Amino acid sequence: MLASPATLAATIILPPAGGQYDSQLGGAYPPPDGVTVLSRDRTEPPVPDLYNICYINAFQTQPHEQYLWTALPTSVLLTRPDGSFVEDPNWPGEIILDTSTFEKRAALFLVTARWIAQCARDGFQAIEADNLDTYSRSNGALTVADNLAYASALAAHAHSLGLAFAQKNGADLGPQGKSAGFDFAIVESCQMYAECDAYTDVYGRNVIEIEYTDTDPRFFETACAARGEKISVIRRDRNLTMSGDPSYFYRTC
Repeated sequence: MLASPATLAATIILPPAGGQYDSQLGGAYPPPDGVTVLSRDRTEPPVPDLYNICYINAFQTQPHEQYLWTALPTSVLLTRPDGSFVEDPNWPGEIILDTSTFEKRAALFLVTARWIAQCARDGFQAIEADNLDTYSRSNGALTVADNLAYASALAAHAHSLGLAFAQKNGADLGPQGKSAGFDFAIVESCQMYAECDAYTDVYGRNVIEIEYTDTDPRFFETACAARGEKISVIRRDRNLTMSGDPSYFYRTC
């Protein structure tokens, strides 16, 4: 059954505003010197004495985990009228999850709620639920309201376990995200898209910004000049590779 907003069962701790951040979604490695806030996949361990954020792909499948969703009693993979699956155009193999009805959201919750509970047991402090913005690439099949209803249930579940819940992208949501239960934001390329204010207007200093190496380096430089002393800002390689990989890149302001 979907969770509903309720009195929090534990104190929710947010990441330290402006703390040095690293995203290790491409694989875990010893954090760079100075890092105090860290995102890792739910299958990786948290790091003692850091603020650890547990990544879950809450709105799309991982290519190797489609079986988790096809095993559910309700069809939850978004399809076109011809029956073919709707994939993320930028991430082949990641099929968009169908949040369009209460029944489908309840079925999705059966999987993601277990992930969130495992993150709590493992010792993470927050959840990073990726691909909130699938409504923008669903060809009209999903709405903002659909995804926020699902996200709100996940946030309430996370809160009941003492975990903070991050909004991942979705600048167009404005204050709706916070109303749905998000506590802070993790945002990609907001300088390039000129949308950083949309997050800081809602979450203040509780924003983590990632700019990437496959874009103009001036975006990162401008971000640092504008916000580097207020929020967490880093520059990373697009695939968030591990230290030692030829593509690895990590910079802070």
